[in-house]
Amino acid sequence: MHEVDLLVIGGGINGAGIARDASGRGLKVLLCEQHDLAAHTSSASSKLIHGGLRYLEQGEFSLVRKALGEREVVRRQAPFLVRPMCFVLPWQPHLRPRWMLRLGLWLYDHLGRRSPAFPASRAVDLHDDPLGALLSPQLQHAFSYADAQVDDARLVVLNALDAAQRGACILTGTRCVDLQRGHGRWHAVLENAAGHQQTVQAQAVVNAAGPWAGGLLERMHARSGGPALRLVQGSHIVLRRAWPNDRACLLQQPDGRVVFLLPFHDHLLIGTTDTDYRGDPARCSVLPAEVDYLCSAANGYLRDPVAPAEVVWQFAGVRPLLADPDPRAAKLSRDYRLQLDAEGAPALHVLGGKLTTYRVLAEEALDLLRPYLPHAGPAWTAAGEPLPGSDWGDAGQAREQLRHQAPWLPEATLRRWASAYGSRSIDLLHGARSLFDLGEDFGAGLHAREVAFLCDHEWARSAEDVLWRRSKLGLQMDAAQAARLQAWMDSRRR
Repeated sequence: MHEVDLLVIGGGINGAGIARDASGRGLKVLLCEQHDLAAHTSSASSKLIHGGLRYLEQGEFSLVRKALGEREVVRRQAPFLVRPMCFVLPWQPHLRPRWMLRLGLWLYDHLGRRSPAFPASRAVDLHDDPLGALLSPQLQHAFSYADAQVDDARLVVLNALDAAQRGACILTGTRCVDLQRGHGRWHAVLENAAGHQQTVQAQAVVNAAGPWAGGLLERMHARSGGPALRLVQGSHIVLRRAWPNDRACLLQQPDGRVVFLLPFHDHLLIGTTDTDYRGDPARCSVLPAEVDYLCSAANGYLRDPVAPAEVVWQFAGVRPLLADPDPRAAKLSRDYRLQLDAEGAPALHVLGGKLTTYRVLAEEALDLLRPYLPHAGPAWTAAGEPLPGSDWGDAGQAREQLRHQAPWLPEATLRRWASAYGSRSIDLLHGARSLFDLGEDFGAGLHAREVAFLCDHEWARSAEDVLWRRSKLGLQMDAAQAARLQAWMDSRRR
């Protein structure tokens, strides 16, 4: 029987962040995830670390202030992974008056502390901006502000890796099939993909199951009320379109929503939607109506229109948002609620939340549990304690270091490794002196050495894990190459 201080159920960003924080406080932690790390909501975001400019219009000042503060902390945690970026907001006078946008951006500038990485907003003449050539000639004026882009799934993996390096046990492909209180402790039965079961005793449990959190809360017979969650699907589409690597667009829509145009691995990412969802969150998929909506939203601004036929990839995720009487899903709060059930062995339920605020959510979660885990240490993550791979600085600095270490690496591979692994690239090289030493190339510069590294150190178990979460090389590889990769991984596991 496995005995731990804290059992974390759910391997998304909140679960991984809580496991990391708890391990750093000296607790014995076990995290179980029924599928892969970041398999669902946490790999289906808009890939942003941002304050949420549009939330100001909904009066979410506290959330925006918190998120803006976290934006800088998360950047310091993983400078090679979190990339500050210029966001351009074209002005359309029939949607919102100029003064309203200027006031919103002034608030955005002043609600959080600024740093050189995130300069103040300003007015932009689109004739003088690289985006001007891609946007409709009718658009002449815009505003710019600063936020950041991140690989969401890799941020989850790095938090899990950091937790593991601090002593946590991370179990992927493992479901919690039974959970009972008894004698002041939780008794859990965990089952892996092969059907093998193990029993775990824990002093406390964190329900960080994301869109499954409400159902788990009910199964645990929580005494502190219902789940208060509303499931909302957000969908994105990816097109093979030229787009400046250092510019993003925030597009106002006639329905009051906003849509992002974002650079994405030499493609264009457009998102997102807000559609109420019912059913198994693992089975959500992009609806044809959502593709049409996103294309139409972009075409209100682009010089050369896009069409659904140009979509090369699409993905959807279910966001567990705090319930609200407002029927419009886009108006639901992106803030979170931590619900503590301390009658008997404590259970903490994580409801809602967003990628940007995961660290402070984890800190607040552990602070709530600390009275029940008296040997837990104090909070420690606010200073931006670096995640694994951060020793070489940002992605540009990491590229130069890697180029010095392995001048024979192709430029595309060098750039990808630097921005995905940072200084961990040196572990991936492990004495290799040529491409030949990296083993078979499955396509797009993905070699056997890297796949083995992802299996051994980042919990990758399938080609999908490698191609769509540990990397985005699925955009460059065909079905035959993916099948060959899966066969190699199966053979290696046997």
